[in-house]
Amino acid sequence: MINYPLKFHPILKEKIWGGNKLKEILNKKTTQKNIGESWEISSVKDNTSIVENGPLKGKALSDLIEEYQHDLVGKKNFEVFGTSFPLLIKFIDANKDLSVQVHPHDEVARERHDSFGKNEMWYVVQADEGSKINIGFSKNISKSEYLQCLEAGKIVSLLNFEEVKKGDSFFIKTGKVHAIGSGVLLAEIQQTSDITYRIYDWDRTDAEGNSRELHTDLALNVIDLERKEDFRMLVDRRLNETSNIVSCKYFTTNFILIKGHMVKDYSRLDSFVIYMCVGGEAVISIEGNTETIAMGQSFLIPAKNMEVEITSERVELLEIFVD
Repeated sequence: MINYPLKFHPILKEKIWGGNKLKEILNKKTTQKNIGESWEISSVKDNTSIVENGPLKGKALSDLIEEYQHDLVGKKNFEVFGTSFPLLIKFIDANKDLSVQVHPHDEVARERHDSFGKNEMWYVVQADEGSKINIGFSKNISKSEYLQCLEAGKIVSLLNFEEVKKGDSFFIKTGKVHAIGSGVLLAEIQQTSDITYRIYDWDRTDAEGNSRELHTDLALNVIDLERKEDFRMLVDRRLNETSNIVSCKYFTTNFILIKGHMVKDYSRLDSFVIYMCVGGEAVISIEGNTETIAMGQSFLIPAKNMEVEITSERVELLEIFVD
């Protein structure tokens, strides 16, 4: 029953900073406005993905994991995560700057929130000219300097900004301050966690004049105050080859540019595989069961499937798994 690519209904999130690119560029069907996020694959509480296609249509991801266990997610993943899916897969549209924020590591997140931490990565799908992101600080700073600038409303003067374009990729380790800038549309792969400490929100207020909550104290002892060039990742775009972008204990993400036909052999991989389409479209086939993946869509390949065929005139895919 799970020998086909699983597609899930996207869970769309309205955000104060959201825009229209998820509808206009990634073809998300909605009448909502200011859509900031599309949760593609999720087992976060109250945000569980529901299958959109095939014989398992209407089934919840968490129920599928409970029923199919390691056949769906892999033996090790099931042993570690149980019926929780280890990753949260998103597309994000920043029409306005997101808040400057930081995520805790596993130990702190477990102690404070009974949650995993949040290491994450970004792949830029589209960016308006001159768009930037914040990752880390522009120099090494002390805790007192950080607090002084924060209290004086001058924290921006300490931040490191990077101009971005389509195809750029970044790895954001826990503890690194970061913010997606206006005009950026990206794919985000992260640990399953919804824990975010907001440091600065550009002095924004909502329609009632209220500022969003900041988490200054919670953030203080998880922030990495050192300047480190460890965030920009190389994306090798060689045709019909699988090129690694990020490999860490939490996930592996590869880039694949395909023209023609490619067969992926997963017989030695003890994990599900996710394809996020970031350009073009392709036909994905498992044991003769086919689905078409198009830009802005994501598919889950169950772990029991050893071989996947991909056929396309031209497609760009992110290949993601936990091994």
